[in-house]
Amino acid sequence: MAGRMTGRVALISGASRGIGLSIAQAYAREGARLCLIATDQEQLTQAAAALDMEAQSLMFAVVDVRDADACQHIVDRVIARWGQLDTLVNNAGVYRARAFLDYTPKDFQDLLDVNFFGVLHLTQAVLAHMLERRSGRIVNIASSAGKAGSRNQSAYNVSKHAVVGLTRCVALETATQGVTVNAICPGLTQTDMVESLKTEVAASAGVSPEQLIQSIMTRVPMARVLNVDEIAGMAVFLGSAESSGMTGQAISIDGGMLTA
Repeated sequence: MAGRMTGRVALISGASRGIGLSIAQAYAREGARLCLIATDQEQLTQAAAALDMEAQSLMFAVVDVRDADACQHIVDRVIARWGQLDTLVNNAGVYRARAFLDYTPKDFQDLLDVNFFGVLHLTQAVLAHMLERRSGRIVNIASSAGKAGSRNQSAYNVSKHAVVGLTRCVALETATQGVTVNAICPGLTQTDMVESLKTEVAASAGVSPEQLIQSIMTRVPMARVLNVDEIAGMAVFLGSAESSGMTGQAISIDGGMLTA
C-alpha cells in the first residue's frame, strides 16, 4: 500500500544517517512532509538532498536533543510552517561500551542525556499539540538492550530501558485522547555507527571484532544482522493511521534474539 503517510507531517531526530535516514526515506516514499533534525550540519544537508523532495515538503535543522528549549523551538517551527505535527520519531542516540567498573557517572549521564532526555524533551514539546488535535503518533527507537541485560554496555541498556518505560507510561496517559506511543526495539542492525563502534565494543569484551559478531550471532536465531529498512518498515506502520489500535508496545525486531 502506497501513500500511507500522505497528509501527515513527521519530525525525525537523528535523521542524518543509519536508522533515522532510512525512516526518513521510507516516510518520503509514503508521502509525508518531513522535518529532519540531527547535530551534524554536513551529514544532515546531504541526507536532505538525497531525499530529492520538493522544498515545500521538507525542512531540516541542526538540533541538540539534550536542549529542551531547542526541541520546543523546532516543534514550534514545524507547526508554524505546516499547521500540524502528526508523527514524532525519536531516533537520536549515542552508544558507549565499557565494563561496568570502567564506566564513570558521566558516561551514564551522557547516554541518558541523549538517549532518554532527548526523547523526553521532544515528546513533551509535541504532546500538547497532539492532545489538542486528539491525533498523533510517537515512535521511539529503543533497542533490544531496552528489554534485556547485556555485558559491557550497562549505561546504554539503562538509557534504553528508560525509553521503554517512558513509552509505556505516556501511552497509558494518552490512550483515550487519540495519541499512540510505541517503541521499536532493534537488535544488531547494520549502520555506519555500528561499524565504527565494532572495535570499541570488542575491546571492552576482550575479543576481536570478528569474534564479537560470531558471539552475537549465536544468540540470533535468524543468524544475520538486520538492515535499516526492516526497522523503517515498522516505523511507517507505527507512524501512520494503520497502527491506530496499538499503544504502549515495545516491539522487538531482532532476528528472534529475545525469544531464543
